[in-house]
Amino acid sequence: MSQPPLQNPQLEAFFAQLSAAISEQQLVKLVLSKYKGAEPLKQLQVRPVLLKQQWQLSFTYKYQTNDQSKNFTAEAALAELQRIIATEFSAANLFTQQQEVQLNISKKGKALIQAKKLNTEVKVATVEHNREKQRYLTLERPFLRELGVTDAEQQLIPAMSRKWKQINKFIEIFSGAVTDSGLASQQQLHIADFGSGKAYLTFAVHDYLTNSLGLAAQVTGVELRQALVDHCNHTATKLDLAGIRFEQGDVKHFKARGINVMIALHACDIATDYAIHMGIATGAEIIMCSPCCHKELRPQLTPPAVLAGPLNYGIHLGQEAEMLTDSLRAMLLEAQGYDTKVFEFISLEHTSKNKMILATKRRQARDNSKVLQQITELKAFYGIKQQCLETLLQSSNV
Repeated sequence: MSQPPLQNPQLEAFFAQLSAAISEQQLVKLVLSKYKGAEPLKQLQVRPVLLKQQWQLSFTYKYQTNDQSKNFTAEAALAELQRIIATEFSAANLFTQQQEVQLNISKKGKALIQAKKLNTEVKVATVEHNREKQRYLTLERPFLRELGVTDAEQQLIPAMSRKWKQINKFIEIFSGAVTDSGLASQQQLHIADFGSGKAYLTFAVHDYLTNSLGLAAQVTGVELRQALVDHCNHTATKLDLAGIRFEQGDVKHFKARGINVMIALHACDIATDYAIHMGIATGAEIIMCSPCCHKELRPQLTPPAVLAGPLNYGIHLGQEAEMLTDSLRAMLLEAQGYDTKVFEFISLEHTSKNKMILATKRRQARDNSKVLQQITELKAFYGIKQQCLETLLQSSNV
């Protein structure tokens, strides 16, 4: 790879090692810091990635509030790094499979490099840690281009890097649930996604099931906004996809039967309870919810004497109501024969509401009297008179 002439011997030495690491594909990671420009850029990280069977370098620009990514060929990456090191960044840490090389440039432009060898254990751990994360979908999938995640060359659009991470994180969780539930061994599956919106996840679920697992899946996206329903159906038709359709409706009134997986992300307030109830009523093996806007329990709470002080503050009362709402939902799912997890999940629509309730139908029955007693005691402790999911379950005798 050709290099422009450099006046500083220390910079020449650093770029010689950087060029060798790239040309020999020995680069593990490069971190540039001490940014000197006007943008709120904290750091630039460079890592190798394999795209379309080609070894490339991914540049991740880490700003104060977001990350942006861009991929370069090896030659283009080196040219860009020669342009910005020393002019835009005053420090660089180069990690190869054999050594770490540090470059620091003073305010007067004096460069200093230091190198140290890595022992075998550190080298292996570093390489393993910095390999491209497992992706359950690839950027070459046509639906990503149609939804604006990738460009015409099937390269990730930098502004969609966060969405791409979110899609893969969701499919990672979904994949684990499908395996745990035993659904991966079934020939046909029906998945319903309520509040599907622009359908990034709906298309991703369909693609993963049909292309990665080779299953005959019927995926239904349910959305209130007719314009989005029409747009998503048009996209599915354009891509000639079988087994995916979109319907206008909401979770409270949609008539569902024979659903294996029920998904409802960011269903507001008691809409989450209706979604969970529908999943239970239809016998879904997997229920995935990301609750939002917890309003039902807060006005009912009568703080126990010991908590009267802390819950006198509105923010604490709101947090307690949210915790209680989702705890009761998870416990009611347990009582209905599901193994349930509640955990933080990456925000799908740039919101702080990033909790997920994941329930997988239990394969063997067990005594639920203990969890039912805990629900009764918890409601009494906080003075809760009514919880929507419990009411729905009681009225339908599920």
